Amino acid sequence: MDIGLRACGLHGHVTYAPDEPELRERLRVDTAHGEAWRCLRCDSFVVGPAAATGPRSQAPTVLRGRAIRDRFITRLLACERIIRTLIFTLLAVGVFKVRGSRQHLQAAFDRDLPLVRPLADQFGWNPDHSKIIHEIDKAFSLSSTALTWVALGLAAYALIELVEAAGLWLGHRWGEYFAVVATSVFLPLEIYEILEKVTAFKAIALAINIAAVVWLLWSKRLFGLNGGGRAYRAEHAEQDALALAARQAQQRVEDSAT
Repeated sequence: MDIGLRACGLHGHVTYAPDEPELRERLRVDTAHGEAWRCLRCDSFVVGPAAATGPRSQAPTVLRGRAIRDRFITRLLACERIIRTLIFTLLAVGVFKVRGSRQHLQAAFDRDLPLVRPLADQFGWNPDHSKIIHEIDKAFSLSSTALTWVALGLAAYALIELVEAAGLWLGHRWGEYFAVVATSVFLPLEIYEILEKVTAFKAIALAINIAAVVWLLWSKRLFGLNGGGRAYRAEHAEQDALALAARQAQQRVEDSAT
């Protein structure tokens, strides 16, 4: 199915009657059921009056073709960033709370761990050799100041992910640049972590981030790649329905003049 038709099926057609006579002529036809206007998204003619009218400069900006697919992908990336934001926000809050009640948690940990040993023995699990237990015990040895800095670091990372999500969801150019830079900065850390210990979660997260950076750089023509910003603007200008109609009208005038 054509992606423009699918988008119109979900959100409805977008018709516009420009004040310029030549453009109106390219976008309007007469049918047995009355006038019909070309949809700016899918190019289908919709019977009935246009949804809006005015000068060309006030026409709504409508995504078409590949731009619709690109917006879908960037919003999927934005959703993934939102999930990361929630995770790291919860971690930051948890660490900050531990900072205030570290002594109580340490006492509870020391008191309850021996109670686990009989059950662990039944399953052949030795808590003394558990990496999770050792990591928890190590965290209790950190000072309140160190835990505060850890919480602030987690909160800062959550904020970065939130800004990425907002920029990608809204489809702003700055959001695409910010996402590439912010994601690239943390890639070495993610690679180091996965080299320390490979897990499915780490591998999937790393693969998503690498694919996102490569796709954004090439598809969005960032930092001069694939033609740069000029090629990006030209590509979107070619997909604009009113711009296409204007070029067709101009070509028609030139052909009649010759």
